[in-house]
Amino acid sequence: MLSADEQLSELKRGSSEMLLESELLTKLKRGKPLKIKAGFDPTAPDLHLGHTVLINKMRRFQDFGHDVIFLIGDFTGLIGDPSGRNATRPPLTPEDVQANAKTYQDQIFKILDPVKTKVEFNSRWMSQLGAAGMIQLAAKSTVARMLERDDFSKRYKGGQPIAIHEFLYPLVQGYDSVALQADVELGGTDQKFNLLMGRQLQEAFGQEPQIVLTMPLLEGLDGVNKMSKSLGNYIGVTEQADSMFGKLMSISDELMWRYFDLLSFRPNAELASLRQQIADGRNPMEIKFELAMEITTRFAGAAPAEQARQNFSSRSQRREIPENIEKKTLTIEAANLGVAAAIKQAGLADSTSAATRLIQQGAVRIDGERIEDIKTTLEPGPARLFQVGKRGFAYIEIVRASA
Repeated sequence: MLSADEQLSELKRGSSEMLLESELLTKLKRGKPLKIKAGFDPTAPDLHLGHTVLINKMRRFQDFGHDVIFLIGDFTGLIGDPSGRNATRPPLTPEDVQANAKTYQDQIFKILDPVKTKVEFNSRWMSQLGAAGMIQLAAKSTVARMLERDDFSKRYKGGQPIAIHEFLYPLVQGYDSVALQADVELGGTDQKFNLLMGRQLQEAFGQEPQIVLTMPLLEGLDGVNKMSKSLGNYIGVTEQADSMFGKLMSISDELMWRYFDLLSFRPNAELASLRQQIADGRNPMEIKFELAMEITTRFAGAAPAEQARQNFSSRSQRREIPENIEKKTLTIEAANLGVAAAIKQAGLADSTSAATRLIQQGAVRIDGERIEDIKTTLEPGPARLFQVGKRGFAYIEIVRASA
């Protein structure tokens, strides 16, 4: 096991803020496993790499022998997290919560060790708290304290309504830390207020306050905006290996280091060595291959990742894949979309009939696989790499129109 100072150095990597670093070092020096908590409201059924930044940091704690608690906010999900919102967030139905929670569990164990991970649901203690307990919990904070929060303050000053139940969200999240007796809580930078509420409530309940570790938002494939499905600049954790590998290889050399810091499990010393190798003249693309292999292997498996690497290398050597590939999102009303129609809508062919001829000629590939049946259809899902002819390339995501 690494020393306390070595652990601290690794855990700080890529983080935005650690409150308080000296307190974490003290806890680490005790030599006992710490309770590491991160909460996730099951608001969406699938995850992309941006969501995994926190989970990756949890895995690092796990690697160092600490106890990781993956907390699913089935109770808080019914309230709706107001963080970063300029309007009240619609709450989820109990059915949505349960369905999304199941999908989350299936996906997080691509990163976390399922044997060493404790999965909790905050309804376990919140449903037992009762009305009297909730009133007592509310008495631990003030309206003035709530209005210190940036999003609440802006909405109040702008005359935007703030529902009373929204004040309960940070209190409940903070009480989760009390119930779990957390030593460290992880969250995004937008969660800082809620995380600090955990410290406040732990002290109010006579516990040693938790350390707050915030992680930044991961930039998407464009290197500018945060990774987001709505912007089409994301890599889904359930994408096919060829698509995932190709997208990772499409990022800029500069963004590659950001991904190494936030997504790779390589220790700091190895990353420093890779940087030095580039300074000494090694081709950055070779380093990017290592990143793409690590991430694709984690989510798609070793054999598919190796095949994706070979496919990419083969196409690159034949100069079939350009460095920058446009990402396009197609919205459909029906259950699925024909490949020929997708090609036309994405601008890779002048007409559906022209796209059909290209399929018949064997000139269309999706994620490296040749499409030969003109009746092939596609369902909504993560972006896939389309190649039409020798020069037509696009990552195409198909989404269903909102009801």
